[in-house]
Amino acid sequence: MVSRVDQIYRSILLTKFFVRGWGKPENLRRIFAFRKILSNRETCQHLVDKTHPVSITKEVDNGDHTVLEAEFISPFVEQLPGLLPKESEKAKFQIVLPKVWRTPHLKPTCLHLAGTGDHGFWRRKMLMAKPLLDDYGIASVILENPFYGCRKPKDQLRSSLHNVSDLFVMGGCLVLESLVIFHWCERQGLGPLGITGISMGGHMASLAATNWPKPLPLVPCLSWTTASGVFTQGVLSGAINWEMLKNQYFSSEVFREELFNMIQSPEGHFPVYHEVGQHFAREFPKSLSHVQQLMEDHKENTPRREYRQPREQEQESVAPQRVASGGGGLSLSLPKLNIFNALGLSGSSRQQQKENVLVGYRKAKSQVFRPDFTPVGIRPKQAVNMPEVKFEPYMPVKDALTWEAVQFMRGVMDECTHLANFSIPVDPTLVIIVAAKNDGYMPRSGIIPLTDLWPGSEMRTLKTGHVAAYLFNHQMFRKAIRDSFDRVIDKYYS
Repeated sequence: MVSRVDQIYRSILLTKFFVRGWGKPENLRRIFAFRKILSNRETCQHLVDKTHPVSITKEVDNGDHTVLEAEFISPFVEQLPGLLPKESEKAKFQIVLPKVWRTPHLKPTCLHLAGTGDHGFWRRKMLMAKPLLDDYGIASVILENPFYGCRKPKDQLRSSLHNVSDLFVMGGCLVLESLVIFHWCERQGLGPLGITGISMGGHMASLAATNWPKPLPLVPCLSWTTASGVFTQGVLSGAINWEMLKNQYFSSEVFREELFNMIQSPEGHFPVYHEVGQHFAREFPKSLSHVQQLMEDHKENTPRREYRQPREQEQESVAPQRVASGGGGLSLSLPKLNIFNALGLSGSSRQQQKENVLVGYRKAKSQVFRPDFTPVGIRPKQAVNMPEVKFEPYMPVKDALTWEAVQFMRGVMDECTHLANFSIPVDPTLVIIVAAKNDGYMPRSGIIPLTDLWPGSEMRTLKTGHVAAYLFNHQMFRKAIRDSFDRVIDKYYS
């Protein structure tokens, strides 16, 4: 059950996402190709020089601890030139260090990545870094996200990323920048090293951790396996202009043909949902102009009377049918909405055929363009006893074209953020996942569990929603970080 607090909190926020659309198709093409390299630990680790230059710009003595500020040029600039705004090219971070380490040969240090809307260093420093140092002796590195804080483009309003592609650029930056920081920390004699984040920061931390070639404590808080659910089934999807995304998607065949064919979604049911969306989106509109002309002729030439379809045909037109995926090994149960079947009704005369066509059109239209239009669900063909997996967008999908745009959003998010597309962390037993039971921002239903992808990882569940978990459970996040560091110390440093 989705937290009501999550729904209300989202409704009062002003931030909108992807206000300019998907981004340029050529940029998405480059990002998809780069993801294949970034997601493989063996290839990704060679993208960052172990001696990548880092400059200390400031040092502040705060009594029992020291705060350093540092900066470096993001390696992403060299890998995909032209995609990162100039303001974001220079990565900046703070590091909170104790004056005296509790154990001389151990200098545990945790990297914190920012969640949505977390600009600057102050929030993470006060809520996570300082308490971790005071309570457990764990130092912290706080990295400013690209597109946020001092790295925010001048024409960007608050946290409103302009394009869907910007989120993937942000993720690519954070993966490579995390590797720079880990290498720098090792050169400073710090370790063991770990990484964490809350919400979006938790997912970015998971992506970064998959590419570090050593055992690494990882604590993703209020995040999950993929970001696809966040922007289609979570409350954040209500902050997206779906009408604009739909129009852009259908304005260029590059989106529908080339880019969609590049998508690699580990969620097996995704190809079926896409097949159904394409079927409706491509076949149904082709008939609209012809049918609407028939309606005009019908109004002019035929007296008003009610036509009732025979009961047998009426039942047949709404009977479920099975639609098999071309390669997904899945089947879909949904209303029979093929417009050509619906319109192909026989009649004894030309006028009767016209009337039958109009009846079929109205019935199909009433189902396809219902506000709650959603296919019933799917299950693997070889597992008939398994419950169906249902996909229910958070926002009502009122037409088949929007449905197809939603599926494209799911696809691109899975392609670039699904952790099954990335390497498994070197030691998954060091991973402690902290999730909220009623999370309205990060839905988990129908998505491959992260604990299945990473056998040996632990999941801790808070009995609350996303917003309440963030506001009142930082002590649980910090305890999970301490426990994860205890595990790596016991296993590798004893």
